Amino acid sequence: MPWTMNDYPSSMKNLPDITKKKAIDIANSMLDEGYEEGRAIPIAIEQAKEWRDNASKKEVEEYEDSGKPTKRSEEGKRYDNPERLEEGEHVLSHEDGWAVSSSNAKKPSDVFGKKEDAIKRGREIAKNKGTSLTIHKENGDVQEKQNYTNES
Repeated sequence: MPWTMNDYPSSMKNLPDITKKKAIDIANSMLDEGYEEGRAIPIAIEQAKEWRDNASKKEVEEYEDSGKPTKRSEEGKRYDNPERLEEGEHVLSHEDGWAVSSSNAKKPSDVFGKKEDAIKRGREIAKNKGTSLTIHKENGDVQEKQNYTNES
């Protein structure tokens, strides 16, 4: 069941509303990608807090005005997609700057004005997932690949 602003994990109850909304969005997306709740919740909370600390006032206002947390994708509801956890992250040129996106995602998870910010975010996600980060040049060519696979 997707979480909402009225029905969310108790560990999110003390978050400010805008941070809670972002954490719910992140956690719902992670569940769609095959994460277990126990793993998705703390990661989502940490990432939402970091987003709030680093977001511009305009970005926060736009996000606040965007309404309810996004609904979970139909893809995540229909299929069990643990293989999505294996997908690496990519930093790609985007019309609004630089995007961070999973390998087969239809839209980016984040967009930043500066490439360095996108790389930082992509690296965090790749480390959390234990996958890789591919950094692209503006023309789309691969600039660098960083591997964060977890070795047990």
